Amino acid sequence: MTALVVCVSISEGNTRQVAEAIGEALDAEVVEPEDVAPNDVVSYDLLGLGSGIYGMMFHARLWRFARSLPKVQSLPVFLFATSGGPDLLWRPAVVVLSRLLRSKGYHVVGTYSCPGFDNLGPFQLVGGLNKDRPNDADLAAAKAFASRLQSERNRAGGNKVRTASKSKGAAARPSSSGQRAAS
Repeated sequence: MTALVVCVSISEGNTRQVAEAIGEALDAEVVEPEDVAPNDVVSYDLLGLGSGIYGMMFHARLWRFARSLPKVQSLPVFLFATSGGPDLLWRPAVVVLSRLLRSKGYHVVGTYSCPGFDNLGPFQLVGGLNKDRPNDADLAAAKAFASRLQSERNRAGGNKVRTASKSKGAAARPSSSGQRAAS
């Protein structure tokens, strides 16, 4: 299985840490949107898209990349994010991006999110939120999430990954983060 992880990580580098952990588990290259031609994603068996959450949405660079992706026949894709805020800020972003990807023929097979240090704007006054996040446990959960995606894909014979049911507290389950989103 060949996988590609496309990541936008600014500010503290939180999302890049998560992307690298996922990439390690999948033996996947981790790139920024500008480093890969959108049409090249069709040569991969699995695509990951992630960024921090900004104003309840994925980063604008990731959105531009997603909008530029070609139409495909059920290419599996997973989403991941970090955020200084609660899970409430992550879920609307997933719904909207998933809708866009489905309209282009992509099959969203899982999501992962975790808290990330947020020191932007007014949070500077209090020293930031989610200090020392993502931590080792968050990164281990990201690796476990990726490993599950890979094993489910292998079990399915390279076809669509079976999506696990949403389960609170199952941080590494392919269909649910169970954790708060983080930037």
